[in-house]
Amino acid sequence: MKKLNELMQEIILLTTKIETEYPELYQYMDETPLVICDTEEKAICLKDLEKYLETLKGQLEHHIETHTNQSNASS
Repeated sequence: MKKLNELMQEIILLTTKIETEYPELYQYMDETPLVICDTEEKAICLKDLEKYLETLKGQLEHHIETHTNQSNASS
């Protein structure tokens, strides 16, 4: 399992990439839920950050596939 700082760094890099290269997708990031441990301790769970990172990766991958398919259909 990745450490907290590794996960946070990867999330920051990915969101920066989405913001700069795919601004049309970035506008929906507020709609991407990030639930951080529903525990009484309010601690950040690594599993939750991993799930969030995978969700971001999946959204970007889907956007790229959809955008590429639309571009190819227009050609």
